Amino acid sequence: MSAQTLRITEIFLSLQGEARTVGLPTVFVRLTGCPLRCHYCDSEYAFFGGEKLALDDIVEQVTGFGAAHVCVTGGEPLAQPACLPLLERLCDLGLQVSLETSGALSIAAVDERVSRVVDLKTPGSGEVARNLYDNIALLTPTDQVKFVICSREDYEWARLQLDQWQLCERAGEVLFSPSYGQVDPKALAEWILADRLTVRFQLQLHKLLWNDAPGH
Repeated sequence: MSAQTLRITEIFLSLQGEARTVGLPTVFVRLTGCPLRCHYCDSEYAFFGGEKLALDDIVEQVTGFGAAHVCVTGGEPLAQPACLPLLERLCDLGLQVSLETSGALSIAAVDERVSRVVDLKTPGSGEVARNLYDNIALLTPTDQVKFVICSREDYEWARLQLDQWQLCERAGEVLFSPSYGQVDPKALAEWILADRLTVRFQLQLHKLLWNDAPGH
């Protein structure tokens, strides 16, 4: 039994709701705890509680589902140091591994085989001051940058970040999501088209199917 443990909220099989592998069966490993408090957070139930599990037990549960894709998410996964060896072990098994992170903690030590989905927090999130811009220089074509757009002002801010940091050239994809209930998805789509942005518009599939119910 590995001596390393992680506090886990849930491990479950679902369809990936967003990002590059949207719609594909994926095992989600949701770690407990997050140092941020974004206004639109859809996983507040993962802030506290959870169950301590050894890495061996986590890996056994993940492989038991028989899916090719696994997403390590939270909360904020990188807030727990043992997240890094977990990612490495999942990659060693030949799984397609992604990491969803807030962008407030360094991604420097994350295994290079992992597709890192890195948020850039907009002003409307309430946590824009937590962005760790040093992460931008670490992005590779296997990574993805995500903006959750809460208003037209957020959209304009995000558009400036695209230019300032040349994000479309650094990352494999840049994702724009409308904040649920705050921005009309059609309006965001039309803004993207009007400005000819080379970003991927996305709706969160899991919200449409399961309304953010835990375990989905």
